[in-house]
Amino acid sequence: MTDRTALARRALAALDLTRLDDSDTPERIEALCASADTPWGRPAAVCVYPEFVATARAALARHGLTGVRVATVVNFPDGADDSGRAVREIRRALGAGADEIDAVLPWRSFRAGHHAAAARFVRACRDACGERTLKVILETGELDDDGLIARASGLAIAGGADFIKTSTGKVPVNATPSAARIMLETIRDSGGRCGFKAAGGIRTLDEAAQYFALADAILGPEWATPARFRLGASALLGDVLGTLGGTRTSTTVTY
Repeated sequence: MTDRTALARRALAALDLTRLDDSDTPERIEALCASADTPWGRPAAVCVYPEFVATARAALARHGLTGVRVATVVNFPDGADDSGRAVREIRRALGAGADEIDAVLPWRSFRAGHHAAAARFVRACRDACGERTLKVILETGELDDDGLIARASGLAIAGGADFIKTSTGKVPVNATPSAARIMLETIRDSGGRCGFKAAGGIRTLDEAAQYFALADAILGPEWATPARFRLGASALLGDVLGTLGGTRTSTTVTY
């Protein structure tokens, strides 16, 4: 196995195969789920809007992909300062069959200095998720300050996030290696329990490799397993399959 083939397999296993587009339909979500069935393995999860959680759950079951998790988004993409709304959205999504919740931190409020309110938001989401996986989206491209990114990372980890995630993919600047470095260093300094998810604009295996390299350097080569490291993308699947020798291309759209 070449190094690039090993990287492709690693990326596939860590992939949150994502479709979050205003034009989504049940048929497109079913196609997304079908694309998760590859000869070389399966992604960690599919990530869809809340209204398609049940569709995704059923489609994965039809394809025998019950090990692929269903993730969805809440407080998305605006990151409102309304924990009550987020809690209601979480409860509905879990009731529909979601395994993982990607919740947008109220980053505008946080950026304005309301850090205690942001901390309460994360704790409310954590309580609503119970034992299900909670990923907190920091929207690092809008925080525009290394210190703020570090503080938001620490706040989310302290509040019980299972993962901290870079971006919604709905703003001009999404995942960047510089923000990822700060987040991974904060994870390391907090004991390495929390996971990391890079999302937004990751389309090629070379781009994905940058995030694996950072995780390996900061947290060690054994740390970045799918239980603690994810890539939120869809176009990436096409490059992964091409590297592994496939002829299929992704039917999804990028974040």
